[in-house]
Amino acid sequence: MSLGTVDQWVVNAVEPSSLARFWAFVLGGRVQDREDGWAVVHGASGLPRLSFQPAPEAERRPNRIHPDVLVEDIAEATRAAVERGASPLGEAVTDEQGAFQVLQDPEGNEFCLVEPVR
Repeated sequence: MSLGTVDQWVVNAVEPSSLARFWAFVLGGRVQDREDGWAVVHGASGLPRLSFQPAPEAERRPNRIHPDVLVEDIAEATRAAVERGASPLGEAVTDEQGAFQVLQDPEGNEFCLVEPVR
């Protein structure tokens, strides 16, 4: 059984647009710069989107990249993930893209469950 599929990989970046262009060169695809500071690589070698979100400084934590996993029901998926050992970080957040919940896996690696706007 799985909860969902990988929607995108997200990388924290001091300069999202520049880093997206580097990865578009490495993997192929086209870059979309968003107004909110994010940059997204689409169509990279048949992979899910590779998104770069603004981070105020270079992070030194072990988890600079995390998967966003598409789910049908964020509350149910969060419950199921917690039952398997995940820990939520804060509450679910809703914005114009949909809802997301940040969690840590049993070893502390971050990932997001994402429920898109319907």
